[in-house]
Amino acid sequence: MTTKPTLPHPRAITYFIAAAFAGTVTTGIFSGVTALLQHNGKPFERQVAAERACADRAYVSEREACARHWLAGRGHMAQRTGDGLRE
Repeated sequence: MTTKPTLPHPRAITYFIAAAFAGTVTTGIFSGVTALLQHNGKPFERQVAAERACADRAYVSEREACARHWLAGRGHMAQRTGDGLRE
């Protein structure tokens, strides 16, 4: 009689099935996150471009107004004048 408890050893197919399932779940999560980042990154890309286009403004309020004009599609019309932005 053995006093050491022994657990049954799982078969190799069990490990293979678990690894395949984990790989499938991982692939699904990574592809979902990638799709979200690509989809949601477009507005941020426009925001960064607007901030770069308006980086020469001296005051924060001027930069914010310029960026709003640029994002509204009037970036080419937002010109710097002595007293701020002019359309």
